[in-house]
Amino acid sequence: MNFINNKKIWNAWSMYDWANSVHNLVITTVIFPIYYHATAVGIDGSDKVLFFGFEVNNNSLYSFTISAAAMTLVFLSPILTSIADYSGRRKMFMKFFCYLGAASCAYFYFFTKESLNSVMIAFGLSIVGWGGSIVFYNSYIPQIATEDNFDKLSAKGFVFGYIGSVILLVFNLLMILKPELFGLTEADSKSGLTSRIAFLTVGIWWFGFAQIPFYFLPKDNSKKFELNWIKKGIKELRNVILEVRQNKILTKFLTAYFTYYLGVMTVIYVATLFAEDELKIPRDGLIATLLVIQLVAIPGSYLASYLSRKFGNSIALRIQVFIWFLVPLGAYFTTTATQFYVIAGMVGLVMGGIQSLSRSTFAKLIPEDIKHTASYFSLYDILEKASITTGTFIFGYLNAITGSMRTSILFLMVAFFLGFLLLMRIPSKTVYHDK
Repeated sequence: MNFINNKKIWNAWSMYDWANSVHNLVITTVIFPIYYHATAVGIDGSDKVLFFGFEVNNNSLYSFTISAAAMTLVFLSPILTSIADYSGRRKMFMKFFCYLGAASCAYFYFFTKESLNSVMIAFGLSIVGWGGSIVFYNSYIPQIATEDNFDKLSAKGFVFGYIGSVILLVFNLLMILKPELFGLTEADSKSGLTSRIAFLTVGIWWFGFAQIPFYFLPKDNSKKFELNWIKKGIKELRNVILEVRQNKILTKFLTAYFTYYLGVMTVIYVATLFAEDELKIPRDGLIATLLVIQLVAIPGSYLASYLSRKFGNSIALRIQVFIWFLVPLGAYFTTTATQFYVIAGMVGLVMGGIQSLSRSTFAKLIPEDIKHTASYFSLYDILEKASITTGTFIFGYLNAITGSMRTSILFLMVAFFLGFLLLMRIPSKTVYHDK
């Protein structure tokens, strides 16, 4: 089968975004943070909880868990992706992380005050599963599309993800807000049972729809098992690092990407907690806002692709990062629900765009005729996870010592400002292989 620019393969590849994006929306953005905030409280109802015997602020615990999961991926990803490239088992590793993430989400069904320790471990593993599978998923881009279609394919994947995740979220919200429609009771909703069922549906959805890309994407060209895979895999990664260091434009992009993406992912992970704690946004209003963000993100992804075609990737990214800079600036002075809704609309406009355009820009910068694309995307993933680790840790630390998320917001402005300056070092071309 010809995989290059094959629309059927494109759709199948995009279905993994459809499958896994429910983790981003239901778990890390909407239902899980709200349920966590209501459940992870001390005996006296305070925000201090015990985690394996240590007293910690619940918001800080949430941030630190994300940081630990991201750091785990920083260490695991380069080794596993190098092994995958060397052994030809890319899809096998993608399946492993997918199933780890889906199973972890299903385990949230058992989330109660008494199970906080094990659930937070599962929460971390769900992030490891999501992030680990994405590395191998992204690495298929150069294999199934030509460079002039990278932006389009990347945007298509994110659009599939937003649509799929919104569908499942609406289903879950109906179950939580109108439990009688599903044979449940108001008591089930108040006790948290409907939310826990929602977590279970995420695991099932993720696992089920992932079978589509697993069936249609190029099969593994597996080599015979060897005991020295790890050694050869690390050697493969070392060669990739040397190649990247010699590519000045790619190095500049990755430096800028780490800096601005630190702010992006921190905003995505902590926005719900900020709205609840600092602004006291009602649950219904918060949920409606998050739904609108997802819907606005769909045209936002296509807008980023359009800007790239018209101005080139670097200028398009600068426009996106500038708008992101305005988000924490506005949030710092936000005191009302109306102001929050305006800020949320801005986030929706650039959330899909910055992710889609960053992914496709990196794919364009990978040298032509490279077979070990998983190792290249591993470096991309390492920086993404390192940025998440850095951003959420700093945010959690500042929140822990100041007791206010508003102070933590200030460092996000710095991240976006520096990221904008670093992007200015990159020439704005649509295609970079003439470098």
